[in-house]
Amino acid sequence: MGKGICVLFLYLSLALLACQSINKEEDMDIGITVPAYLALGDSYTIGESVNEEQRWPVQLVDRLRADSVDIADARIIARTGWTTDELMAGIEEADPGRGYKLVSLMIGVNNQYRGRDTDNFREELAGLIDTAISCASGIADNVIVLSIPDWSVTPFAAGRDQEKIAAEIDSFNSVIVQECNEAGVKYFDVTGISRKASTDLSLVAGDGLHPSGKMYEMWVEVLYPYVKELLRQQAD
Repeated sequence: MGKGICVLFLYLSLALLACQSINKEEDMDIGITVPAYLALGDSYTIGESVNEEQRWPVQLVDRLRADSVDIADARIIARTGWTTDELMAGIEEADPGRGYKLVSLMIGVNNQYRGRDTDNFREELAGLIDTAISCASGIADNVIVLSIPDWSVTPFAAGRDQEKIAAEIDSFNSVIVQECNEAGVKYFDVTGISRKASTDLSLVAGDGLHPSGKMYEMWVEVLYPYVKELLRQQAD
């Protein structure tokens, strides 16, 4: 009986060590020793029509470093025009790994623009949030999700049904709020900021559609307190 217990204890110990080893490898497979940040999205994350240093993920990293918060350059998986399913395909192709201390997700405007329904969006968004949490080593607190900006106020939308566009974006954002609450990840509303472009064209990039670096800076102001505290808690 005693021998059997010893064998069982040894087996469990080895299994635990194996699991710890696997988790360690998974967390380290991004190959970065400083806190790493993964930004997932579409044109708003890649910063269409602005310089690289004006992209909001880049501005966020610069702001953190200026405040003596250690973080690697943002790894961005995003492309102009991507919908939820296309972003998922892009993530699978890029295979970003796990171990990120911060993962941001911003997606859905192209689902709305292409006339897709919110039920399909909800299902695919839930999968993307799960993927983001997985990239953050299963820690939901390390994931932030941004709302969809309202492009109806931009010059690009002139002559379109702007009220309909705004209402649809509100519906999509309602889904995002619900799915974030369900998954326990942090949601940030930047839609209100985007609507300021209706009276301030300095918030719109030269293409008449996407945000300018100035608007992206305003988004960073909203995100910054949470992100800074998150990374500092991780460092303690």
